Amino acid sequence: MNDKILFVDDDHNILAAIQRQLHKQYQVVCASSGQDGLDVIEKEGPFSIVVADMQMPKMNGITFLKKVKEITPDSVRLMLTGNADQQTAIDAVNEGNVFRFMNKPCRPEQLISALDAALNQYRLIHAERDLLQGTVMGSIKLLVDILSIAAPTISGGDMAIQKTSTEVLRALKVENTWDMNMATMLSHISYITLPQEILAKIQSAENLSPGEQRMVDHMPQTGHKLLAHIPRLKKVANIVLYQEKNFDGSGFPSDSVSGEDIPIESRILKVLHELKNLEKSKMIKADQALELMQENIHRYDPQVLKTVAWFFSAEEDEITQLSHKAVTVNELQPDQILASNVETENGLLLYAAGYKLSEAIVERLINYHQFQKIKEPIKVSVPVD
Repeated sequence: MNDKILFVDDDHNILAAIQRQLHKQYQVVCASSGQDGLDVIEKEGPFSIVVADMQMPKMNGITFLKKVKEITPDSVRLMLTGNADQQTAIDAVNEGNVFRFMNKPCRPEQLISALDAALNQYRLIHAERDLLQGTVMGSIKLLVDILSIAAPTISGGDMAIQKTSTEVLRALKVENTWDMNMATMLSHISYITLPQEILAKIQSAENLSPGEQRMVDHMPQTGHKLLAHIPRLKKVANIVLYQEKNFDGSGFPSDSVSGEDIPIESRILKVLHELKNLEKSKMIKADQALELMQENIHRYDPQVLKTVAWFFSAEEDEITQLSHKAVTVNELQPDQILASNVETENGLLLYAAGYKLSEAIVERLINYHQFQKIKEPIKVSVPVD
């Protein structure tokens, strides 16, 4: 019995009866007040089902179930109460989002039937979520692998800042980092639509013609279109759309959005992408690039810029905890981080230092090496023991 059920009621006799009736079929936990119930959820949760009485001291059942919804929204909520007036039922449904409303006294077979229905609902929610999550993550992995093959140096830059972007988001007290992660990985997905000639120019830092530059400037909009209709990626698509927007409202897209109305994830990507571009184009370190960015402060969220600067100063200490290992192409492994560029023997750059290898990229490099030799050894980063 993996599904746990929490019963909350201030009547100890009722809780004892429930334990006697249900302990053989279900894993039952009891609490005698709303606050005790919240404490139990924090210590022993999550629970598949939460059943609450209505009339309890200090915190009634509706208030309690509203808090449960905030803390563990997946828990299926039921109300078991002697207060059977219509308004209580309406409030329970509307505010506590209860799945079933049951009156005391409730016959054991009625209670078991309601609990079984609630468990089926809980499992259905999770089955649909797992299916959707698997589909979305599989689609994202495929898109990232395609981008890494079509534009490895661009994709490599995105992968290199993935950890930084989520750490900066956490430092800014934003806990939901899933969208940030996805947006970082997919921020340049639109580059798969660019002609190879333009990609080659970008990867070799050649000047673009005005028409080519306009095409590149509109890549965030193209990325938004590619991602907007994928399940769960609507917010990610919006982050990608605004990743080049200046904090003062100038730049692309040319709308009225500015300042803190720009998604925080977009503001972080703006700083990190331009930081990496400056490091690469001017061959300077992060601290020097950040000083240059301070001269154009209107382009960036000041708090994000300050947090990124703090992060890079702290990151210097972490780098000292890594060492490098030299490996052959055939010894490369997924999730290793390149500590040196991967180049062919005739000098063609395939993947830049800082790139985190995926399974598809390792396979590609092994296959590539059979027909056009790659310089060996290749350095990868490993933790110091």
